[in-house]
Amino acid sequence: MSDEEPPIPGEVLTSAKGQLDEEEITLADNEGILHALSELTPVYENDRSYFVLGNYDREPIRRLNLVVDRLNRRQDAYAFRMVDIRGEWDNSIQKFCLIGDIVTFLVGVAEKDPSDFLVEQGLLVGTTEFFAKSHVLKREYEDEEHPFGWMQDGVFELFDQDGRLYRWQTEEELVDAAEELP
Repeated sequence: MSDEEPPIPGEVLTSAKGQLDEEEITLADNEGILHALSELTPVYENDRSYFVLGNYDREPIRRLNLVVDRLNRRQDAYAFRMVDIRGEWDNSIQKFCLIGDIVTFLVGVAEKDPSDFLVEQGLLVGTTEFFAKSHVLKREYEDEEHPFGWMQDGVFELFDQDGRLYRWQTEEELVDAAEELP
């Protein structure tokens, strides 16, 4: 057992980012990234942009689409999902970080299904910049006190303390929660 203290999450993220920065990107890779990001022109053409994260399974993606639709009804706003940005990305974390850097808001729609946005939740609270512009729409389950587990509960608690956790049970409540977003 080592006497060293465990790494601080921010240090781990900085180390991971440094490794990404050190990787060589070919000219073709760079062109592919630029082409994919060119699809985000509406982000720059509108006052607010919303990068909506969540589960892409059949029913949950329908609810993600409800949130995207509701946000896109706002004047001078553009909302989209990660799958809306095409291109061949070998590294989905790199894709997430590049998009996360340029949007106004990151919005997570949290449901307990296993293909939720778990990795991204760690990134949302792991960097000051991402945390400051993130909001989470958390589904509540009637008969379950802790359906997400202790790690996710900790993430939700951080957002709740900052007034950026919105709870919902029904699709109508989800749409209402999306309406509350800045």
